[in-house]
Amino acid sequence: MKRLILIRHAKSSWDYPMLADFDRPLNPRGRRDAPIMAQRLQSLLSPPFRIIASPAMRALTTAQLFAETFEIAEAQILIEPRIYDATPGTLLHLINTLDDRNDQVLMFGHNPGFTDVARVLVDGPLPFIELPTCGVLMLGFEEDRWQDIVPGSGEVLDFRYPKEIPG
Repeated sequence: MKRLILIRHAKSSWDYPMLADFDRPLNPRGRRDAPIMAQRLQSLLSPPFRIIASPAMRALTTAQLFAETFEIAEAQILIEPRIYDATPGTLLHLINTLDDRNDQVLMFGHNPGFTDVARVLVDGPLPFIELPTCGVLMLGFEEDRWQDIVPGSGEVLDFRYPKEIPG
């Protein structure tokens, strides 16, 4: 069984209008939410797992905050440029080319791509309309090889998001 955990970047800052979208940092709420969500996810994971992130500042910083919580070296994060601004087709192709030695992959990226690929992968309703910032969607697949994952072959195993957290 393969597990894909889609994690949308934490809340980003719009305080610097001169910055390109790619370079937007996390805002204080995003920096607070990411470690909390990592702690909540940690109880559902059993090592080993692979972390893959978009190179955009907000997604990569979110991945780094999760890695820090998991006590994984930042150098272990695989940066994948194709995640940024990806279509569902691009993301499915990326999923199909993952290393089969990794049964659990945490992928950090963006909407609308993550919401759209989740709709493609799951045959049935999702527990959200749009994957929220720092939302964590865990999908399970019966397939033993990533290349065998096709539209509709996934099931939602878990879904968590920051606003579930009191305060």
